[in-house]
Amino acid sequence: MLPAPTQTSAILFTNATVHTVTQGQLDNTDVLIADGKIIAVGQNLATAKSAANFSEQTDKPAAQSETALIAANAVVLDASNKHIYPGLIALDTTMGLVEVEMMRPSNDAYEVGFINPQLEAISAFNPDSEIIPTVRVNGITHAQVVPQGDGLAGQSALVSMDSWTIEDALVESNKQFHLYWPYIRWISSDADKRQEQLDDLGKRVNKVHDAFTDAYRYQLALKAGKVAKIDLRWQALTPLFDGNAQLFIHAQSQKQIEEAIALSKIYGFKIVIVGGYDAWRLADALSEVNAKVVYTQTLSLPKRKDEPIDLAFKIPALLKQANIPFALGFSSDWNSRNLPFAAGQTVAYGLSKSQALQSITLDAAKILDIDDMGAIAPGFKANMIIATGDILDPMQAAIEAVYIDGRKIDLNNRHQQLYQKYLKR
Repeated sequence: MLPAPTQTSAILFTNATVHTVTQGQLDNTDVLIADGKIIAVGQNLATAKSAANFSEQTDKPAAQSETALIAANAVVLDASNKHIYPGLIALDTTMGLVEVEMMRPSNDAYEVGFINPQLEAISAFNPDSEIIPTVRVNGITHAQVVPQGDGLAGQSALVSMDSWTIEDALVESNKQFHLYWPYIRWISSDADKRQEQLDDLGKRVNKVHDAFTDAYRYQLALKAGKVAKIDLRWQALTPLFDGNAQLFIHAQSQKQIEEAIALSKIYGFKIVIVGGYDAWRLADALSEVNAKVVYTQTLSLPKRKDEPIDLAFKIPALLKQANIPFALGFSSDWNSRNLPFAAGQTVAYGLSKSQALQSITLDAAKILDIDDMGAIAPGFKANMIIATGDILDPMQAAIEAVYIDGRKIDLNNRHQQLYQKYLKR
């Protein structure tokens, strides 16, 4: 399973059902890609004359003349009766950081310590992970690789799912810091023990605030030229205080999210709530700080005994109704392959198919402040899925090809190899 070579010739897909995300579903439509980018989307691009006519309609004759020339010399692939989707973006994963969860030497998702903003998950990313091919076969072309832990765990990165090295895999984006807001996993029924838990929780929350207070003072000293000794932790946070980075705060409950919002107000941070089980209850507060949400509980059970059994399934629709910018995530490594099916679940509970698709493509890219991924549109990267069925339906998706930056990647994987092996037993 070798990484695909760089795209050398233009490719024209014809007569497909194109799920553009930005312009809805287009039937019998052509898609032209070259140099890893989408050049044009429209009908009858297969001839230079049609492409030239298309250019006149857009009032961009020079640019579209070039499009016509590219189309005339492109390799033509008939996509009749097939669907073209944007590549899916998996948020909040440990892709490439974990190989076998129960084997500590193969798990690089965690680091010791409570405050580690200087740590970068990409430094531990393994582009040769056996898990990556088993995930991309479901249409996932990119993944956000996130450090796990307590407190300020480090920085995440967006990676391509087909690469030779870490440098090849890394997709340029703004800095992404991850803060795991303290909480009590299981509150005790014993009064004394419960009070101990609450006291410990208060100490951990204070530790978070103390860390940001120290970091803020360091930034002031840095700007004044009065830093006597470089502190790598606070130095790493400079983009966050300058407004050039986002703070991803992992929080589920209303209290956690309210405390996260309060922190962002103090320093003016750009925040993204990850998890977000109760985010729909705080629409006004989230809107006040322009916060976004990565909802990761699509296939979960309710978190409270008195909640409807299907509440977790309905929350994406509730977020949409509340006008909260959100995308769907799947907090896992190998299990993140279920992302498109989790999105399909939301269709049965309030989202439209187009909204569900957007939540794992364009909206996911927007969460990361990336503006050229997640749609089939001119100028976007040629990250595409060719399928005969509905990408959101696990029973009929039937993905035939996946392209990353215009490169057709190998869909062979460990699962298929084992399947073929035991067929011969």
